[in-house]
Amino acid sequence: MRYIGELISLGVAFSWTIAAIASEIGSKRLGVFVMNVWRMSVALLISACLMWWIWGYPYPMYASKLTWGWLLASGVIGYFFGDWCLFNSYLTIGSRYGQLFMTLAPMFTTIAAWFMLSQKLSWSALFAMAVTLFGIAISILGRNEKHHVSLKLPTKGILFGIGAGLGQGIGLVFSKIGLDNYVADVPSDILPSIELYLPFSSNMIRCVAGLFCFSAWLLVSGKAGQMQSSLKEHKGLWAMLVAVLTGPFIGVGFSLMAVQYTAAGIASTIMAITPILILLPSYWIFHQPITFRGVAGAIISVIGVSLFFLL
Repeated sequence: MRYIGELISLGVAFSWTIAAIASEIGSKRLGVFVMNVWRMSVALLISACLMWWIWGYPYPMYASKLTWGWLLASGVIGYFFGDWCLFNSYLTIGSRYGQLFMTLAPMFTTIAAWFMLSQKLSWSALFAMAVTLFGIAISILGRNEKHHVSLKLPTKGILFGIGAGLGQGIGLVFSKIGLDNYVADVPSDILPSIELYLPFSSNMIRCVAGLFCFSAWLLVSGKAGQMQSSLKEHKGLWAMLVAVLTGPFIGVGFSLMAVQYTAAGIASTIMAITPILILLPSYWIFHQPITFRGVAGAIISVIGVSLFFLL
C-alpha cells in the first residue's frame, strides 16, 4: 500500500494527542504522582506480557548490568523528572501548551548528543533550534496594557514545560546508549529475530525506574494512602488506562513500525504535529481559546522540529 508509512505516522500523532488529553484529565483527577504510579505499573505489566508472548520470558533477556544502568538512568531522567514536569505542565498550562514545549525535546537531544556522544552540532541543527524557539515565543508572549512584552502563561508552567522537554531530550540520549549496549549484549545468532522488539524491552527497564521513583516519592511524602483512595476515582483510572495504551504502548510501537515503511525524517516530522492536532480537542474539552498566534506558534514549532530531521 502506497504511503503506508506516512499514514501510520499520522496515526501515531493522533495517538499521542489522545494520550496528552487523557493524561491531563487523569492528572487532574488522580494527582501527578498517583497517576504516574498507576501509569508505570500498567505499562510495566503490558511490557512484561509482551515480552512473555515474544520471548517466553517476562523480563528483558540478555541485558547486562551496564545496559540496565543506562536504561534505569534514562527512566529516572525521562520518566520521573521529564514526566513529572510534563504532567505538572498539564495542570498549570494545559496539555496543549505542554505538548508545545515538548517540541524542545529534539533541541535538548541534539545538545546532549553533542556533549555526551561527540556528535556534530551543525548549523542546520542550530537553525532548527532557533525556528522552534521562535514558534514557542510567538505562542507564549504577548503585550500588556503598557505595550510591553509579557508572558501569557504562568512562569511555573513554562518552567515545567521546559523541564519536560529537557527530561525527554536527555533521557532519549541515555536510552540510545543503553539500547546500543543492549544490542551488543544479544548473541549475534539471535539478534536478527528479536532486534525489532528490543526497544520495547528497553522501555520496560525504563518503566522500572519510573515506577520505583514515583512510588518512593509517595512513600516519603506520606501520601501512599492516595493510591487506595484513587481506586474510587473511576474516570481518572480510565483516563490513565487510555493514556498508557495510546502513549507508551500504541504510540511507541507504531512509531517503530512507521520508520520501516518510510524515511525516518518524514515519519518523525509527521509524528511531531501533535501540538497542532491538540488545538481543537483542547478547545472542545477544556475550552481553551484558539488564537491566530497560538496556531502560528504551533505550526512554526513543528516546522522547527521537522528541520532537525529533514535538513
